[in-house]
Amino acid sequence: MFIILLFSLTMNPIVLFDFDVKSNIDNWRVVDDSVMGGISSSKFFVDASGNGVFEGNISLENNGGFCSVQHYPKPVSLKEKKIFSIRLKGDGKKYQFRVKSERSNYYSYIYEFQTTTDWQTIEIPITELYASFRGRTIDIPNYDGVSLEEIAFLVGNKKKEDFQLLIDKIEVK
Repeated sequence: MFIILLFSLTMNPIVLFDFDVKSNIDNWRVVDDSVMGGISSSKFFVDASGNGVFEGNISLENNGGFCSVQHYPKPVSLKEKKIFSIRLKGDGKKYQFRVKSERSNYYSYIYEFQTTTDWQTIEIPITELYASFRGRTIDIPNYDGVSLEEIAFLVGNKKKEDFQLLIDKIEVK
């Protein structure tokens, strides 16, 4: 019985966010390249279908080129989990999923993924998130899942473009 209970505890996913029409998104924050002088712009909202919508326009003017949205979940340990599972619908563009083990870290752990224009579930092995700061890889070990204090999505494909990413659910298995 102990083995079954232990197995079931490790199999239950941790839901980081499950969007619906009543979702409170007060602890989601847009951060665009305007923090560095750029003029890209984005917004984040919940649509009538209950999806989180991250959309905007990337501009390369003034050395710009990115938009991001950050979420600050209740701090949690993922040490028993192996995979981030994100149900989303993209626009055929490449995005980054980013995490921080501590909000105060200057770097993020990053995983790049390609979207389609259909609903899809992106599965990201925790240990494949690598450390990066301002587009440069940092020589420290990959993410270990011991602590999680921030998640984010970023788009910055080094070209002027509009984008839209719909997010349904983010969990860790």
